Amino acid sequence: MTSPPSGRALAQHTQKLSTLEKAGFGAGDMALNVVISSMMLIITFFYTDIYGIHTADLAALFVAVKVVGAVADLAMGQVTDAVLTRWGRYRPWLLLLAVPYGLSVFLVFTTPDWGYDAKLVWAYSTYILMTLMTAGVGIPYISLISGLTSDPQERLSANGYRLFFAKIGAFMVTIIVPLLASWWDAGNPATGYQAAMAVMAAMGVLLFLLCFFTTTERVIHKVEKQPLMDQVRVLMRNDQWLILCAVCVTGTIGYVIRGSVAIYYAKYYLGGDTATVSAFLSTGVAAAILAMVVSTWTTKFYCKVKLFRNSQILVAVISLMIYFLVQPGDMVLAFVLYFILSLVVDLHAPVFWSAIAETIDYGQVKTGKRVSGFAFGGISVCQKAGMAIAGGMVGILLDYFHYQPNQEQSALALQGIALMLSVIPGFFHFLMGVLMFKYRISDQYYDSVKADMATRGYAAG
Repeated sequence: MTSPPSGRALAQHTQKLSTLEKAGFGAGDMALNVVISSMMLIITFFYTDIYGIHTADLAALFVAVKVVGAVADLAMGQVTDAVLTRWGRYRPWLLLLAVPYGLSVFLVFTTPDWGYDAKLVWAYSTYILMTLMTAGVGIPYISLISGLTSDPQERLSANGYRLFFAKIGAFMVTIIVPLLASWWDAGNPATGYQAAMAVMAAMGVLLFLLCFFTTTERVIHKVEKQPLMDQVRVLMRNDQWLILCAVCVTGTIGYVIRGSVAIYYAKYYLGGDTATVSAFLSTGVAAAILAMVVSTWTTKFYCKVKLFRNSQILVAVISLMIYFLVQPGDMVLAFVLYFILSLVVDLHAPVFWSAIAETIDYGQVKTGKRVSGFAFGGISVCQKAGMAIAGGMVGILLDYFHYQPNQEQSALALQGIALMLSVIPGFFHFLMGVLMFKYRISDQYYDSVKADMATRGYAAG
């Protein structure tokens, strides 16, 4: 009579994830959101109003850094495909690069009091370093879901946890960073932000380590070594993955433009103080946290593809309402509509990140070849492309509308800030919704994909 398998061995033979494993997986995105939320919500304001970088230079910086990030993402995708250890294909990188990642975040918000050109060089150097380290942990992390389980509902649930924790991380950035920066500034806001982000960086390191120690890669996909151009050609034949790429670019543009200008909107358009600014940002994040719960619950009885599509079209409608109904200083209505907007816009998020793994499986069945690391890396490149376009647009638009840091803004500047929070990003979310009319991998469709994979022996575990 044989003894029953151990807990870890048992994990290898079931596609069900424990609550601890889902929470540990979510901790990884919380760590990653130390950077993502900082880059979306505070970095533009930090560089213009605290570090003193000109808006035109800022636009060039954002574009250049994202180009570097795109190359790094693709390279890291190749590395994860090539390296398989006893801990899995993706998890080891979280252990290896957690500390360098945290250090790079700290350095970005370390602002030496140098001449302008030297400060610009420092901004480029530290931002690029952080981008490289983020690729080093980010690509393995977003790929990890494909190794945790092949069950679509479990993936959706795990991504719900992931994005819930991500929003908690964003919430901490919007609440804790401004408050700590205010408490510790000692008359110097730059010092305050440095100290606050040091806390966030340390938290990021610990969370990545938690993710490593609580998760198990139970699905080991067979990855054939393929020349880079062969992988590109395979991906170009994956029509569903290409749709997600387009969705990722357009959605990221909308997210980043709206997120980057939210501080300006609260401070200048609504006339808020530091507490109001923090409360406005936190309102958006709190709504996004609730969206993870609503999305996970809704997809149990409502088609996830329809939820994705319809929510983004609704975002465009709400964005128009914000622009036309909210007047300067209209605090209550602005907070209410921004909460609703932030709730609706994130309903699609768990669906999107689950869909990537499903399109990879779909592509393997369609083409006979699996392109995993490059596919996840490609999605991250699309995200970087969206961030580069959005970052450039933010800098250009702020300059076009004659924004002046730390001054009372003109009517043109206020109108521009309002457009950048509402109509402009709303247009890109509308494009997301329209694109999703072409996406067809529902849960029922994916069941047939899994059956084909099992028949052909494409996955073990």
